[in-house]
Amino acid sequence: MSVKKYSVVRDPVHGDVYLTHEEMRLIDTPEMQRLRGIKQLGTTYLVFPGALHTRFDHSIGTVYCVQALIDSVNLSFSLDPAASLAIGDEEARVIRIAALLHDVTHIPFGHNIEDQDGIFERHDSAYRYQRMFSTTRALGRILEEMGLRETVFSVLTKPGTEGRRSVPSYWMQLLSGTIAADILDYLARDGYFTGLKLQVDPRVTSYFKIDRESGNLYIDLAKHDLLREDILSEVVRLLDARYFFSERVYYHHAKVSAGALVARAVDMAVRGGALREEDLYDCTDDSILIVLEQASKKMEREAGDRIRELLSRFRHRRLYKRACVFPAYENETVQEQLVDRFFASGGAKERENVERRIEDAVHFATGRNPHVIVYCPAKQMQLKEARIHVRWPGKEGVLPLAQFGDRIPRLADLERSYRNLWKFYVFCSDSDPTVLAQVQAVAQSEFSEACNVYSLPK
Repeated sequence: MSVKKYSVVRDPVHGDVYLTHEEMRLIDTPEMQRLRGIKQLGTTYLVFPGALHTRFDHSIGTVYCVQALIDSVNLSFSLDPAASLAIGDEEARVIRIAALLHDVTHIPFGHNIEDQDGIFERHDSAYRYQRMFSTTRALGRILEEMGLRETVFSVLTKPGTEGRRSVPSYWMQLLSGTIAADILDYLARDGYFTGLKLQVDPRVTSYFKIDRESGNLYIDLAKHDLLREDILSEVVRLLDARYFFSERVYYHHAKVSAGALVARAVDMAVRGGALREEDLYDCTDDSILIVLEQASKKMEREAGDRIRELLSRFRHRRLYKRACVFPAYENETVQEQLVDRFFASGGAKERENVERRIEDAVHFATGRNPHVIVYCPAKQMQLKEARIHVRWPGKEGVLPLAQFGDRIPRLADLERSYRNLWKFYVFCSDSDPTVLAQVQAVAQSEFSEACNVYSLPK
């Protein structure tokens, strides 16, 4: 079946996006429409007011980007058919639909709840897709009618997943590789809606090919046995852009603080038996707050009041303030210990205990009753340079770009800089300077092995 362009959607980032009737059927399901209510950047709008774009917008943009990559691959094939593979119409049909559905399992504020607090597994876990693609749901029934339910599941899940079929490597790499449809759309989209300028030449996609021998998607960096520095520089520039957005947007301290409020409310409701993971599968950013408020009424009074206070603070942007910041670059020897102690499986109780000790000590010293949240992003904060395959002049076959790191010093610099964005925070509900100073002093005593670099405002 050919990918015929039946409908057009006007996108503010890419312009006209052409969608098939099959894709429009999927878009009109409740499961896809829910994504209109989930902001792509979670709580970022509290820092960058224009960042109101959604997972729905991004899903359509990812279809546009994956088609651009498919077109580039097929153009490369037409120019040199002996050296690469083409993507046929039926393959393109599957890849486009997988691109459209790749974020359908996201829950509201998922990166805070899953990646940072580790309350649930990641949105792209196989069981999430199994539930979302179930024939008890409209989305699953339509995929079944199309004969694509198992195939799309296989594109979106990792090799070795139970029930997963073998699919060509480049199907997945077109969607979620280092330079792929997902990142190409979200960098452009996030830049547009935050107002930050993105300097990446779209020409970088023009050099994609599929290696006949390995089936890997790759970028051809060789021409007449010489290195194409112009293409390499665009690859590095795109990775630079991702770091830039991570530094300025994705790990902005106010965004992290806001996300911590919601994540803590979810954590308390789950541990109190008033909320299950599946209760969030059909939620939007707005409805999750209602679900949490309802859950708080089923809990003991103190815990319920705390959840409602967290939600009120979030709604009115009364964020917790930083008392301590323990960054990776000053805490390399204890970073893993901190993560394992407070954010690994079972770490919630230890986290609660240390927060209570800090709160009690501060109350004793000041007479105030602040709440404290200990919080950090996932430890695995690193770029995905190793995933992109390249053809390097003088080398046989295609190889991961990371193997040439010694010839591209900027790659190592980026990976190190990206990991150094990791910070272990102690947040406090009280903005009084005296209270914050006391929280800082007690927290530094609690985490005596770690180095705090945050100086409180005078």
